[in-house]
Amino acid sequence: MSVKEKYQPVLDLGEKLGVKDGKVTVEEGILKVKGQAATQYEKNILWDLIKEIGGEQPSDIKANITVADTSIYARHTVKSGESLSKIAKHYYGDPMKYKEIFAANTDILKNPDLIHPGQVLAIPNL
Repeated sequence: MSVKEKYQPVLDLGEKLGVKDGKVTVEEGILKVKGQAATQYEKNILWDLIKEIGGEQPSDIKANITVADTSIYARHTVKSGESLSKIAKHYYGDPMKYKEIFAANTDILKNPDLIHPGQVLAIPNL
């Protein structure tokens, strides 16, 4: 299996996430990946997959992934049945961090208990 085949799930995820300015080359058996993720969260999930495939410090891939918007951690489109606490648990592992998400979105939210499908929320850096 070639190194590109080994990391194909990472390349597929990058495409799904819409990583910009993507460039993939193979040099001397090392996969070199370059691109720009929209947010830190997207960069993190790409790195998590790289480590899942290649181990904690893979030697057969070099990735240079930058972040377009460093002012927030992520952008989240609300789905039916979600709450701010559920969203906070997903991104931070702590449902009580819903207050930070609410505070970052007071321009579109007036009540932390009332969110609607389709709203795009800024998930702040903590």
